Amino acid sequence: MSVRTRREPWLLLLPAIVLLALAFITPVAGMLLMSVQSSAGGFTLDNFTRLFTSEYHLQAALRSLRLGVIQTVITLIIAIPLSYVMARAGSKVRSFLLIVVILPLMTSVVVRTFGWVVLMGPSGLLMKIPGAEFLVGGTQGFLGTETGVVIAMVQVLLPFAVLSILGVISGIRPQLEEASRTLGAGFWRTLWHVVLPLAIPGIVAGASLVFVLSVSSFITPRFIGGAQIPVFAQTIYVDATTNLDWSFAAAQAVLLFAGVMLVLAATSRLGKQKV
Repeated sequence: MSVRTRREPWLLLLPAIVLLALAFITPVAGMLLMSVQSSAGGFTLDNFTRLFTSEYHLQAALRSLRLGVIQTVITLIIAIPLSYVMARAGSKVRSFLLIVVILPLMTSVVVRTFGWVVLMGPSGLLMKIPGAEFLVGGTQGFLGTETGVVIAMVQVLLPFAVLSILGVISGIRPQLEEASRTLGAGFWRTLWHVVLPLAIPGIVAGASLVFVLSVSSFITPRFIGGAQIPVFAQTIYVDATTNLDWSFAAAQAVLLFAGVMLVLAATSRLGKQKV
């Protein structure tokens, strides 16, 4: 193999590498430097000390983490059976369900969130459902509650989970399920012992994507939860735009970024494990 032949793949990657450096690495490096910069321009760790000693910011971070876990679990509970039905359904049913899943992605998150604001108000459609008052603890509606944030976020995140899982389940040969049933296993046992283990890579990918998008989400929690349910992305926004404390906001962003990277690293390792 000539030297030129060996270089060609790297030359093809060069535009992507340059774009990644300009659009991702450079801003992240700037954020890291700003997080350890004092008002006088020197090096300091006071921003991180202040962050870890602030009860308000720690509660916002823990709330983002808790809501992220809840939203991920609920999204997977809906996405896994839906993906299985889509993978095993006929072409017409599958196409219809795929359109239903993808259609929300063609609408801005802001527009969808304002739609949820209308539905979740005190006189909104959701409050007319029996038992709605029990879920929110009164008649004030779903706005300003964690329940409202979870409902809206699950709707926003569901397509990402379905598309991640659907591709993997579609690649599982139906003959494996038929063989399992031939050996005496029922539908649920086949699903639990055959389909789900083989679908783990897609489930892990979908879960990690949903969780990362959830904990870093700003628009939907901001308009549905408001000031009553502050999440970590909101505290970053307020400190950067209202308080103009960019170094402190950068420290929070670094913590969020580090947490997201740890989750991605862990799920990547989990997804590569052999069943």
